[in-house]
Amino acid sequence: MELKKINNLVELFFEKYKSQKKDKVFLTNLKDLNETYTWEKAKKSIINLSNEISKYIEKGDRCLLISENRPEWFVADLSIMLSYGITVPAYTTYLEKDYEYIIDDCRPTVVLFSNIEQYKKIKNIIIKKNFIKKVIYFDKSEEIKNNDFINLKDILENSNLDSDNLPTTKISRNDPACIIYTSGTQGNPKGVVLSHGGILSNCEGAINLLSKIISKNTRFLTWLPLSHSYEHTVQFVQISVGAQVFYAESIDKLIKNMNDCKPHIMTAVPRFYQNLYQKINSNFNKTKGLKKILINKTIDLGLKKTNKKKLGVFQNILNQILDILVRKKIKNQFGGSLKTFVSGGGALNVDVGLFLNSIGLPTLQGYGLTETSPVVSCNPINDIRVETVGPPFSQNQVKIAEDGEILVKGENVMLGYWNNEIETKKILIDGWLHTGDIGKFENNFLIITDRKKDIIITPGGDNISPSKVETEITNSNFVEQAIVYGDNKPFLVALIVPSDEKKLSFDQDFRKELEKINKNLTKIEKIKKYFVINQKFSIENRMLTPTLKLKRYKIINMYKKEFENLY
Repeated sequence: MELKKINNLVELFFEKYKSQKKDKVFLTNLKDLNETYTWEKAKKSIINLSNEISKYIEKGDRCLLISENRPEWFVADLSIMLSYGITVPAYTTYLEKDYEYIIDDCRPTVVLFSNIEQYKKIKNIIIKKNFIKKVIYFDKSEEIKNNDFINLKDILENSNLDSDNLPTTKISRNDPACIIYTSGTQGNPKGVVLSHGGILSNCEGAINLLSKIISKNTRFLTWLPLSHSYEHTVQFVQISVGAQVFYAESIDKLIKNMNDCKPHIMTAVPRFYQNLYQKINSNFNKTKGLKKILINKTIDLGLKKTNKKKLGVFQNILNQILDILVRKKIKNQFGGSLKTFVSGGGALNVDVGLFLNSIGLPTLQGYGLTETSPVVSCNPINDIRVETVGPPFSQNQVKIAEDGEILVKGENVMLGYWNNEIETKKILIDGWLHTGDIGKFENNFLIITDRKKDIIITPGGDNISPSKVETEITNSNFVEQAIVYGDNKPFLVALIVPSDEKKLSFDQDFRKELEKINKNLTKIEKIKKYFVINQKFSIENRMLTPTLKLKRYKIINMYKKEFENLY
């Protein structure tokens, strides 16, 4: 199947369906192993739900989708598109006011939600909006007593539609597929309008990248919210290769779920890999004797190989033995079948990337934005250069502006921000998307050096990357989270959130730890003072985005007085 010839994402599914065994399990919810969808069940469900949605919408109408990851999410997304609608995914972690903002901004004709928890957050909003014509919900509950709502199971069980014939659609590659609202680290989210062709071109690049490790029986574990552009596009990569998809129970059960389904590929954000690095490293530090020697040698030889250093004959033999004695055992803790992790949605710390690759957990770092559908570039499996985000996909063009900003052009670039022409014109100039990231090329591999808007400028005119310094701090076992402050100040200071296991000894030991951290920083980057808070930043307290990024500006504004008191 040539993705260049596919007109839209619905056609992608139905074309792939033709070549699949109809009783082959396609989608599995690990919260309920009985909740599986074969390719046939998925096809019929999509057509039947689309038949219902089509009663209420016209081409281009928006449909709001609020659900945790599960097979019904997939079915709803495809059904909306089949009905010529535009899917508007929303994070389940949003509060009532967030939903109201999005609903007022995109004015959906149909709202789909998963369960009573989501219903409680939107029930007071949807009864006030006369542009909402129908509400469909997934899980039955006695608390949902609105007779105007329709339950998904009733739709699928009672439909008389003949779904044996595959539908045809008149959707072009340039038509909008979805409006994905950005996480909003600095303010209200903007609705990014992505096209069918933009996502298809991203799929094409991903499949070229992963071609050596993909087979017709490839298993994916999905946990990053499908309302995030990264995982949203991944689901169409999964369709393209006819993969088997498993939806994780929760972030807390990821390791258990990896052992449940033994995935070949898993995508995640840097925070997941940072936590993995800290946990594995902590366990390694507890080992003694021969075991300690073997682990240290595994890391040493693994780092040399990852850094493209040539191993001697004896080192090669020893490295192969360590593959069996150490790396295989580590891989077995994650299901035993993992061929690669893929990291995106933020910068992966170099030390974390080197460590994971050295111990036998291949980790590919990519780069992209919601506005680019989302992937711009990624490391290939056969040439991982950890300090880079890989070569650009051939489906888009990438260049570096005079001020170092990364510019992107191609079908994958968004159509614009929904209902926001002013912001669209700021970022899209002459067809080039201005990413706001600073970077450079080395042998066609892209390196991200900074974020344009996050640069700290010293009184002497030096530019400092706060994210670089924060990464050095959070690499310490003592620190869970950190925010660096110091724009136009004589030195840098930091807010520190201690890790749970180090809270008791933090006060007396962190001074020495800070000395170690500062040794890895330049003179102007060193942290001179800090203050400590014990409450972690989280999605629940609205200091983390749903993709686990710190809301830097919000945090700094909240603790502005404490920061200033350090000077």
